[in-house]
This record gives sequence, structure tokens and C-alpha cells, in this order.
Amino acid sequence: MSTIEEIEDALRRLSSGDLAEFRTWFAEFDGARWDRQIEEDVAAGRLDALADEALSDLREGRCTDR
Repeated sequence: MSTIEEIEDALRRLSSGDLAEFRTWFAEFDGARWDRQIEEDVAAGRLDALADEALSDLREGRCTDR
């Protein structure tokens, strides 16, 4: 059995309360990992082209408040 299958099996056996607690924990965990990835991408310059495009669109009047 793979680790993923073991995790899936364990999750299926959780009580409703424990599953709710796990969801809360996982949302925070996943959000923190996402934040770290974005920070790494910014530091490495991987988002520079997107930022440049957005600033160009703003300067050229191609942006709205919505």
C-alpha cells in the first residue's frame, strides 16, 4: 500500500469532528506552502514578466476598477 493510500484510508476513518479539524489544519498548511512558493517565485524573478505586463496595461489604460 502506498503512503497516499494509507492517508486516504486514515481520512476515511476519521470522525466528523476530526475531519473538520483536519480540514482547518490542511487549509492553513496548504496556504502557507502556497505563500512560500509565491515568495520563492518572486525572489527568483519568475513573475517579473507578468508584473511588467500588468504595469504596461495600467499605463496604457487597459485596466478597470472591476
